[in-house]
Amino acid sequence: MANKAKSKKGSHGGSTIALNKKAKHEYFIEDRFEAGVSLEGWEVKSLRAGRIGLNESYVNITKNEAFLQGCTITPLPTASTHIHPDPTRFRKLLLHRDELDKLIGQVERKGYTLVPTAVYWKHGRVKVEIGLAKGKQLHDKRATDKNRDWERDKARIMKAR
Repeated sequence: MANKAKSKKGSHGGSTIALNKKAKHEYFIEDRFEAGVSLEGWEVKSLRAGRIGLNESYVNITKNEAFLQGCTITPLPTASTHIHPDPTRFRKLLLHRDELDKLIGQVERKGYTLVPTAVYWKHGRVKVEIGLAKGKQLHDKRATDKNRDWERDKARIMKAR
């Protein structure tokens, strides 16, 4: 019998390339999915150098396919001269059909969106963690900040004892 690895919430098991910290502040992340990404050679080299920006990026579903939009991968200065890299091109996400159907059904509900939360390496391949999210309002953000500050202060008090 094969042993399955226990998955922790938010753990992806690879070396992290980039995190979208703004997503946790702006959204309630309800579910997470792992997707592969269709990349060009220069993009992979840039990812190895850590030249990626996930801020203001989102996932768009068009014609039953998922695309990563707004993600900036800055080309290395040593990129080949015969290609013209586009840092903000749409990148196709590779998902199973049943996962894609589930996401399409949930995104069509009011208030849900798909945001990339992390980009990481897994077995030599680039993976994107996608979060099914609902937007936070201002009072929700304040409550989250207040709870985080209280947990930090509580940890300090317990450590001092």
